[in-house]
Amino acid sequence: MGIVVQKYGGSSVADATGIKRVAQRIVDTKRLGHDVVVVVSAMGDTTDELRDLAEQVTPLPPPRELDMLLTAGERISMALVAMAIAQLGYKAQSFTGSQAGVITTAEHGRAKIIDITPGRIQAAIDDGSIAIVAGFQGVSQDTKDVTTLGRGASDTTAVALAAALKADVCEIYSDVDGVFTADPRVVPTARKLDKVSYEEMLELAASGAKILHLRCVEYARRSNMPVHVRSSFSTKEGTWILPASEDEGTMEQAIISGVAHDRSQAKITVVGVPDKIGEAARIFDALAGAGANIDMVVQNVSAAATGRTDISFTLPREDGQTAMAALAKVESEVGYEKLLFDDQIGKISVVGAGMRSHPGITAKFFAALASEGINIEMISTSEIRISVIVDDVDVERAVQCAHTAFGLDADEVEAVVYGGTGR
Repeated sequence: MGIVVQKYGGSSVADATGIKRVAQRIVDTKRLGHDVVVVVSAMGDTTDELRDLAEQVTPLPPPRELDMLLTAGERISMALVAMAIAQLGYKAQSFTGSQAGVITTAEHGRAKIIDITPGRIQAAIDDGSIAIVAGFQGVSQDTKDVTTLGRGASDTTAVALAAALKADVCEIYSDVDGVFTADPRVVPTARKLDKVSYEEMLELAASGAKILHLRCVEYARRSNMPVHVRSSFSTKEGTWILPASEDEGTMEQAIISGVAHDRSQAKITVVGVPDKIGEAARIFDALAGAGANIDMVVQNVSAAATGRTDISFTLPREDGQTAMAALAKVESEVGYEKLLFDDQIGKISVVGAGMRSHPGITAKFFAALASEGINIEMISTSEIRISVIVDDVDVERAVQCAHTAFGLDADEVEAVVYGGTGR
């Protein structure tokens, strides 16, 4: 038998009962003859509670110290899970991200993995132990400081470790039974997908589906690592994320695989930009220098009378004020008239490889939104995705009507949310 990497989210290890249940599942996998490596998130809402505590001490906690604080949550989980496994009569060793060899960039709060050197993990496996690794964290290659990888990045830790260890599979356990055609909390009639290609899962994750971290899917595709998304609260088969070559011919290719939504974005409009060569470049150079991650971009047709145009774009809400400050610094250089900021928006996306060969998908999507009186503010497309920006108050209705329009509703409720937030 080969190596199996398992990742357990915060809702799975939220309390002592959950930790014992997780330990039993880990031991059961070990009994089947597999070598087991486990990645854990912080218990329940520990990370949010630690962040709130930091903000009570100071409104602007230093990023290095905030990372030191936040990584404590996963350390608690890893030690408790190792203790629970020992109680069941099996050897377990816990490791922080740095001890596990997770080498990252130096950017605190959203560092990226550069390399994995899992020497200590492999030694623990060779010794017959179950290795328990703290997710979401690593150590900077340059500064040797502890870093965090961003919210939800324990998924990425797990897939990166699985690739470095040449594991057979990476299992991602959460509080839902797999990947659904929409968030079950918004669409109770969402259906579970048995298999999804990396390509479709990348689009779903980028569009707001919280079941898997985007960088986790990118890592899985790059390393060709099969990922099995399932619930730690049941023994049901989950959803397999597979390479397209394995996926073709084995899954029923629906036109649309799912509807995703994202409420974490904001929209900035730069009003009255002179319609001259290089002005857009100056705007986006300033945003890049501020580290703002731009998503959708729309530029209006220039007004003939004024020779000016408006440029709108979306970005993570948390980057909004930084981006506004960066744009304010280049106001005199660019010569725009004013800036508008709107954080009461949501992005709705329909995703499916089947839309490549089916015309009329865009028309059906827009007609469904129009029938509900939902106004579209921005539009963006890829080969297998259509995304729109709508007012925040319309997000749930937009998801529900799109899900119904594309025939994704199940005849009966399939989705069970066992607890937590789906992470």
